[in-house]
Amino acid sequence: MTTASRLWRDTLLTAVVPLIWGSTYLVTTQWLPPGLPFSAGVLRVLPAGLLLLLWTRHLPQRQEWPRLLLLSLLNIGAFQALLFMAAYRLPGGIAAVLGAIQPLLMMSLLWQTPRPLVLLAACTGLAGMAVLLNAGNAQWDTLGVLAAAGGAIVMALGMYLARRWGSSLPLLALTGWQLTLGGLMLLPAALWLDPPMPALSAANVAGYAYLSLVGALLAYGLWFRGLRLLPPVAVSALGLLSPVAAVILGWVALGQSLHGWTLAGMVTVLASVLCVQLASSRRPARA
Repeated sequence: MTTASRLWRDTLLTAVVPLIWGSTYLVTTQWLPPGLPFSAGVLRVLPAGLLLLLWTRHLPQRQEWPRLLLLSLLNIGAFQALLFMAAYRLPGGIAAVLGAIQPLLMMSLLWQTPRPLVLLAACTGLAGMAVLLNAGNAQWDTLGVLAAAGGAIVMALGMYLARRWGSSLPLLALTGWQLTLGGLMLLPAALWLDPPMPALSAANVAGYAYLSLVGALLAYGLWFRGLRLLPPVAVSALGLLSPVAAVILGWVALGQSLHGWTLAGMVTVLASVLCVQLASSRRPARA
C-alpha cells in the first residue's frame, strides 16, 4: 500500500468517529433518562475504559502520570461533562455545530501560519456551521451554548497536548487509561450534582451501552489512532462531520425537515472538510 493510500485509509477510519459522535445528541434526547448529564458521561466512558485496561494490562511509567491525568481531564472528564450538558440543553445538532471552531483553535495552539487553502477551508467550514445553525430556527440556550463552546476548547487543547507529548503506552492502553481516569473524575459530579438514577428501561440500557461500546471504546480508539498518524488540523477538521451526522439523523429518525439553507450548510461543511484533508495530505504526517 502506498503512503497516499495509507493516509486516506487512516483519514476515513478517523472520519468514522465524528459520525458516531453526531449520534450522541439523538441517543441522549431519545433513549436516556432526562437530567443526568454527569451520570451519562460516567456510564459512557468508565465501563469502556475498564474493559480496555483489562484487555491491555499496561501501566504508565511513573513520569507519565501528570501528563496522563491532564489529558484525561481535558479529553474525557471535562469534555464529556460539557458535551452532555450541551446535549441535554440544545436541540439536535446545535451543540455539535459549535465544534466548528476546533480547526481554528488548533492552528492557534500550533502557532503556525496555515496554508491559505487550509485557513480558507476552516473559515468556510465555520460559515457553513453558522448557516446550518440558523437554518432550522434553532432555540438558543445560554448555558448550553457555553458548554458546547467550552467542550470544543478543551477538546482542541487535549488534542494538541496529546499530539505534542506522545506516550510510551500502546494505543489501546492509552485510550483505556484516559477513559478510566476521566470517568473517575466525573464520578463525584454525578454523585453530588445529578438526581438519583431512576429505574432504567430497556431503551435506557441500550442507549448507555451504545454510547459506551461504540461512542467511547470504538470511537476514542480510532480518534487517538488518528491523532498519532494524521496532521492535527486535519483531525480537528473531521470533527465538522459531527453536526452533519446529527442533522441527518434528526431528519431520518425524528422526521425533522431539511430546508434549502440546511442543505447548503451541509454541502459547505463537507467541501471544507475535503479541502482541509487534501491540503494537509501534502505535508507528511508525523508517525
